[in-house]
Amino acid sequence: MINTPEFTARLQKILDFYDETASSFAEKIGVQRSSISHILSGRNKPSLDFVMKILHSYPDVELYWLLKGKGSFPNTKKSHQVVTPKIEFPKNPPTQKPNKESEIEKIVIFYKDGTFKSYKP
Repeated sequence: MINTPEFTARLQKILDFYDETASSFAEKIGVQRSSISHILSGRNKPSLDFVMKILHSYPDVELYWLLKGKGSFPNTKKSHQVVTPKIEFPKNPPTQKPNKESEIEKIVIFYKDGTFKSYKP
């Protein structure tokens, strides 16, 4: 169960840290302004969807800190960030003629979206 007064204080800390108004915060996480107002006033409890929207929009907020006050804010761990490297391929790759004794080990097809498929004969 979420401890509502403490949750409200942590939500206010997030708003203050990011210098957000209730309206701008609501817009950023994709909820109505009244939802923020009702939670801050203690009228309503936050839903799981509400909590997940905060975590998605503000990666420095830790789940256990937000729900229970355990952990830290802002999050000092950066392991949740995913970096997708941009791979550049030469326009005209060099070609080599395989030896008569060479065998194909694997064929890899790279797509522009960064994904690939690997085939073994």
